Amino acid sequence: GSLFFKPEQPKTAHQVEFKVPLTDDDHGCSMVLRGLKLMIEGQWGKRELDMSLASAGFSVSDEPSALPPATSTPQTQIFNGQCQWLFRTVGPKRFIRKILKCRALDAKGEIQKRMIGGRLHRDQLADSTVKLVLSVAKEEEPAVGDNWVKFPQGWKRCMGEDLDDRDAFCFGNTTDFKNFKMPDGRDCTVYPNCTEQEQ
Repeated sequence: GSLFFKPEQPKTAHQVEFKVPLTDDDHGCSMVLRGLKLMIEGQWGKRELDMSLASAGFSVSDEPSALPPATSTPQTQIFNGQCQWLFRTVGPKRFIRKILKCRALDAKGEIQKRMIGGRLHRDQLADSTVKLVLSVAKEEEPAVGDNWVKFPQGWKRCMGEDLDDRDAFCFGNTTDFKNFKMPDGRDCTVYPNCTEQEQ
């Protein structure tokens, strides 16, 4: 299954549901579910290729869980995660491109270093529901550290050695910057507002 974040509808919730068999039979061979991987597709631009993928993963353990075995009453296990857009520039004209980064949230809603998902116990899965709840961070951040400097107007791209320096690390230089291009082709000096005068 895939979850889509549509930029033209950023506040619209999207929901995908599907059933997963715990066991299956393939040409006489018995198969047992050992894990589940979900691909999360984020669309950041209008073109088909203006997208990025992240994933969530669940493993299925045969070890007994600390909870009582699943009963006829449907149970729900909830996992939370947050995705964030990371921006960078690519190519000699420095076009903005974005990368989707997704991480697990703990019970307090704090971001963890680990990927979204976790371990499921087989004795808890019969007729139960595993729910993955994703949110999108309000703020975007640079994909590469020490490439951008944040100002009240927005982020500015460090000059580096010169305009042709594609890595363009700041190296403590927070006064010299260079322009870049938005995906729609606009020449800009500040991300995401493009110009320092825009509100």
